[in-house]
Amino acid sequence: MTAGNNGAGTPEDDDPFAHLYRSEGGENGAQGAAGNGSAARRPGVPRASYNQVRAVGERQYGQRQVPAQQPYGQQNAHYAAPETLPGGDNARQGPPPGHGHGGAPRRNHKGLLIGAVAVVAVVCIGIGVAMLTNKNGDKKDEAGADPTPTAGESVKPSEKPSGKPSQGPLPKEAAASLSLSPEASTDKSVPGAKAADGAYVSLNKVGASATWSVDVPKSGDYTLLIDYGVPGKDAKTTLGVNGGKSDKINMSNFAHASEGAWDKGWTTTFRWITLNKGTNTIKISCEQGDQCEVNLDRVFLKAGHVKR
Repeated sequence: MTAGNNGAGTPEDDDPFAHLYRSEGGENGAQGAAGNGSAARRPGVPRASYNQVRAVGERQYGQRQVPAQQPYGQQNAHYAAPETLPGGDNARQGPPPGHGHGGAPRRNHKGLLIGAVAVVAVVCIGIGVAMLTNKNGDKKDEAGADPTPTAGESVKPSEKPSGKPSQGPLPKEAAASLSLSPEASTDKSVPGAKAADGAYVSLNKVGASATWSVDVPKSGDYTLLIDYGVPGKDAKTTLGVNGGKSDKINMSNFAHASEGAWDKGWTTTFRWITLNKGTNTIKISCEQGDQCEVNLDRVFLKAGHVKR
């Protein structure tokens, strides 16, 4: 080959690394080459000065050393995974406290259950107090609702109890089966008597009496009830218990029968008495000063103070 058919230069002049020389120094590089005594580039004459080949990463740019590339597989000093740093092990742990699956906050079910039990307990206590208060109030009303009759007479019978209920069946007797005085007599001419066979005792004379000998299971207060009949007007007799002081028995016309209507005058009266355990005597009589037009039907006892 000759310069005539290959251009102005030879293969040595066709330097493929010429751009590196220019980038490293540009015009200064060319001047540096001229300063070293090298002549200007001439065709056909190879360069007398070249930059030395350096390892990748060791070339200097502007007086700054570029660090060499780290070997493959070795950790780079300028990079570290978060888990390799101090405290990094906790950086990627599970969800924060107080959260369950899906990040939703946990509910304190135990606290809710305790609250519900407390509410139920308060409601139950309130109901119990109300029931006890109401019960005590009823007892007070019953205790103060029954006036005691006067010593001399009974009052109109009532069905409402005013004391302890009966502990069991107590004696009941037909007046015709009682112990009668000679002045007393039995009769059946007036209809409506409740005793067996419709028999009753007439107390129409002073000295007429009927005495009941009765046994009770224990000492205490009892109520004596008397079924009787009057001819449409009031009557009054005498009561004696165990030979003690006598009291009066009110035998008014509670049936509101017209005068002379014996069959319409059947009714009931009562007296509160105190008996001893065992046998007691109860005497109903017509004494001086009594109004004795009365027929005795039946006598019976109830425990405590009650009204029929």
